[in-house]
Amino acid sequence: MGSFCLSIIKNDSSVGRTCKIDDQKTGFRRARLEIQADAACVDLRSRCPYFYEFGCKLAPLCDKSIGLLLAYAFRIRYKEVLHKAHTTAFAAASKFLMLLTKEETYMYEAAQSSMAAFKKWRMGGPRLQRASILGRKRKLAE
Repeated sequence: MGSFCLSIIKNDSSVGRTCKIDDQKTGFRRARLEIQADAACVDLRSRCPYFYEFGCKLAPLCDKSIGLLLAYAFRIRYKEVLHKAHTTAFAAASKFLMLLTKEETYMYEAAQSSMAAFKKWRMGGPRLQRASILGRKRKLAE
């Protein structure tokens, strides 16, 4: 989406300017087909580092179906990002990170840190700790 050219044209019927996206020049149609085919394998970072943010700002201006496309792409890629964050070694992850947008990179790093915190919690210390109140004896009522 970042490489899409927004051609500003003067609209004779109004005073302001309008925004028009030419599908042929921008390649948006091809990008849409690639994302619909397999969203997990598309290199969105090369298209636009802030793919989702730009798409959300662009959707109200032109085609309303961009929102559906963004939701579809995010849902598919979300599963893939979490799976890779929880299972992939660092060597393989570096190649994968180069395909992610900024938003997905933040999500990947958050998933990795939460998994590291979980593993640290799981491996350290006793699982069940005795409550201090349970060790005290009751006073006998007279």
